[in-house]
Amino acid sequence: MASALDHPSLLNCRRLFLRNYEVWINIGVHDFEKRGEQRVLINVDLYVPLAETTPQADELDEVVDYDFMRRTIAEYVSGGHIHLQETLCDAVLARMLTHPKVRAARVSTEKPDVYPDCDAVGVEVFGIKPN
Repeated sequence: MASALDHPSLLNCRRLFLRNYEVWINIGVHDFEKRGEQRVLINVDLYVPLAETTPQADELDEVVDYDFMRRTIAEYVSGGHIHLQETLCDAVLARMLTHPKVRAARVSTEKPDVYPDCDAVGVEVFGIKPN
């Protein structure tokens, strides 16, 4: 089975990532989940073309600033209760793909405190802009 990461348009990209960004948010469909915040870990991979993000002058405006990922997520999750991790994942992915230099993105979310007998439950999505 081929991976989306094997897509030919990603071969000339660099991958930027945000690992285990911890947010405390109101998320969940159950009544007990609606009474307080839960810890959610968010991971993002951005695929950006080398031609557009290889710095010539060692300046921040030549690349995608890592703060774009954190700031965009923080703004979205501050908007109120989210019922599903799928909704959270899809919304973060859509926002990552709005950056003009981003060609593709992978987003995963996980709730590490749901079950005592596993590390986490989560969702992952991948999106690529059409050529």
